[in-house]
Amino acid sequence: MASENNYGAVVLDVMLPGLDGFEVCRRLRQAEVWAPILMLTARDEVGDRVHGLDSGADDYLVKPFSLLELAARLRALARRDDRSRPVQLSVGDLRLDPTTRRAWRGDTELDLSPKEFALLELFLRHPGAVLTRSEIIDSVWDFAYDGTSNVVDQYVNYLRRKIDRPFSRSDLETVRGAGYRLRLPEA
Repeated sequence: MASENNYGAVVLDVMLPGLDGFEVCRRLRQAEVWAPILMLTARDEVGDRVHGLDSGADDYLVKPFSLLELAARLRALARRDDRSRPVQLSVGDLRLDPTTRRAWRGDTELDLSPKEFALLELFLRHPGAVLTRSEIIDSVWDFAYDGTSNVVDQYVNYLRRKIDRPFSRSDLETVRGAGYRLRLPEA
């Protein structure tokens, strides 16, 4: 989930089934996921702490711990979160500035609702990737949303009316039986 969602911080246990927390942390950093990571573990040897920090973790907390200390460490990580984020996301002539909440197709500024903006941002963060309806709901709506309606299909259509149709484009495509994809520009 940390590779698919933009979290303020990640609390990662070292003793996970399958891959251990050190390897998960290393893979997240390799995938350029820069959310602050706090390793949480009963492994209290200096070598374990060094290994965790060298894997890419920002902090390391040994069990047993106080919930007050965990909360304070997470607040501290959030305060110094200096992830490098692109000033603008772009694919072809489609651009979006997450900071100012503005988007453009070429030189034309787009008038997007908050959900349309969030949907476009999701597609621009994953260009060329097929996003399923449930991935879209998890990212643009929330985990408590009942995804039984056609809300994703409806909002994709709203977005197409603003980013594709006025410009005689069809970059936001349906992948039958799978989901939707923002097509990469042809080279």
